[in-house]
Amino acid sequence: MILQALDELARRENLVPDPDYEVKPVAWMIQLRPDGTLNAILPRRTNLNEGSKKKPKWVGNPMVVPRQPIRTSRALAFFLADKSEYVLGHDPTGKRDAGKLTERLGLLLEQAASCADATGDAGVTAIAAFLKAIDLNQSEIAAAFERDPWEPNDLFAFQLGLDNQPVHLRPAVREFWKKARQAGQPAAAADAVRCLVSGEPVAGAALFPLLKRVPGGTSSGVSLVSFNSRVFESYGLSGNENAPVAAAAAERTSTSLNRLLHDAFPDPSDPQSPLPRRNIRLSADTAVCYWSTTDGSEEFLNAFNGLLTAETEDSVKEAYRSIWRGKPAPVDDPAVFYVLVISGTQGRAVVRDWIETTLGETQRHLAEHFKDLEIVRSARPVKGKSLSPAVPLSHLLSSLAVEGKSENIPASVETTFVRSAFTGQPYPFQLLQRALVRERTEAGRDDWIDAARRDARAALIRAVLQRRRRTNSEAQSRYPEVPVSLNPMLDSEGYSLGALMAVLERLQTAALGDVNATIVDRYFGAASASPRSVFVRLLRNARHHAAKAGDAEDAGKRGHARRLDRMIDHFCSLFEINRREYPGNATGIPMHLDLEQQGLFVLGYHQMRHWLWLPAEGKKEWEAKHPDAPSVFMSKTKTPVETAG
Repeated sequence: MILQALDELARRENLVPDPDYEVKPVAWMIQLRPDGTLNAILPRRTNLNEGSKKKPKWVGNPMVVPRQPIRTSRALAFFLADKSEYVLGHDPTGKRDAGKLTERLGLLLEQAASCADATGDAGVTAIAAFLKAIDLNQSEIAAAFERDPWEPNDLFAFQLGLDNQPVHLRPAVREFWKKARQAGQPAAAADAVRCLVSGEPVAGAALFPLLKRVPGGTSSGVSLVSFNSRVFESYGLSGNENAPVAAAAAERTSTSLNRLLHDAFPDPSDPQSPLPRRNIRLSADTAVCYWSTTDGSEEFLNAFNGLLTAETEDSVKEAYRSIWRGKPAPVDDPAVFYVLVISGTQGRAVVRDWIETTLGETQRHLAEHFKDLEIVRSARPVKGKSLSPAVPLSHLLSSLAVEGKSENIPASVETTFVRSAFTGQPYPFQLLQRALVRERTEAGRDDWIDAARRDARAALIRAVLQRRRRTNSEAQSRYPEVPVSLNPMLDSEGYSLGALMAVLERLQTAALGDVNATIVDRYFGAASASPRSVFVRLLRNARHHAAKAGDAEDAGKRGHARRLDRMIDHFCSLFEINRREYPGNATGIPMHLDLEQQGLFVLGYHQMRHWLWLPAEGKKEWEAKHPDAPSVFMSKTKTPVETAG
């Protein structure tokens, strides 16, 4: 089904308008005179880092070129558009043996001479003459390289004089190339194996075209279909006959995959204009490709792409607004929506997951996904900006990795997370486990990036618990619905203890100021797993912190300390602890918390800490939404008394 869906995409987007040609980045144009002498080597490339302080990154501009066969270990010239080793006999690294360069130049000369003899075209005749007399042009080639060096993999094409049309696109040359390709394709016998895409007979299934930009793959490309050992073969079939795909179908499906994996794949009908992006880079070795079966879905897909791939808060916010504040797709929309999760390893593409659903269902599940991820955010927005309703996807997964490096995320975690987002299935419990490990490891860090990761982990923990509760009746009895912001009356031991931890931390800061190691630095991990033994010590220390903060000269600081002390009383009362008799009986605090309650502990701490640092205006907004909150959480405002006139 995957190959058929990719084949349909190629036909619908007209990705292969001419099966004998394809779009490639051509960085240089060799301009020849009619007699074959070199006139100039002209650059046609773009610096992707233009306007930044980064090192220039040059890429060739898109151009339609003859379709290139797969180049293995043996030398093989691409027809009239190839690397400098084949078109100039020049190796920019200076490492290639002179004999190898002569051999490669000779392969292209053989092609050009054959085409010139068959067509008599002036352009290809000039190319043949140029290649025959290449030694006479080496000084000019060396001078051109000295002025503006090219890279080993840069592609070169030819043009005749001031003719803007490349030689390989001249009508006679195109016709020659078409016939040459057809001559190389044998006719299929009636009893031949059948193409997996079209069902038609296939004669000698060829190598599957290479896929570029597969995360984790090689720069030269990886294959989706490959048999490099007899142990993978069966029924007496050889090589790719075990998964036969006709050459034309293989070119369409591989072009579709290359289009999906490319962030700005050139439109074959207008190579200078890119097609919309249709992939999400999850990590160093995993990407998600997605597409639909109708052109009418483009608006949704474009906005959806911005939501999932955006790196900035503003772009996430705009995409979020355009999808869920606009006109939603009907849930029964029959348009099919495909999701392909792909990685690269050892020269092959690995299909990690395949999802087939509808546009309407996709939108509904993604709306649930982002609703489950809603959480108050502690990381401050960039000056003059506001936070988006959703945490950027890149932050979500990187928050689970050591030092935030995507290569440290297991592919299984990424794949199951994506499937849950698109299908509405419960999130993998492994997300909660990894989030708790990172939360304990990074507790107490105060850099902006650490705050952003805490926000992302809190969002993931809430999403896992919310989805788990919604789809599991047993989970509903174990813990209540998880709020987006602080709820000091939430019936959850883990949540209340996490909130208590945040208040104790704030009281310590009020009493001692900045210290080398706060109670969160020292005790967060233990408190979230085995709270009773830890909170006995923390509550004992809190009495000293409250006394010290209560002796401050500033009346505002003394009042703040008293309010924090009353908040501690509130949370202790939930566990039937009388602090005035403490350290008496603390049996109300559980000995241990399971993983779900540990997740709620993190959320209680996160939301309470966020609330404690809210500005006055933010607290007023919270109070308006929580009129039944305990009095210690409400500001004391005097009600104006009307006087008789």
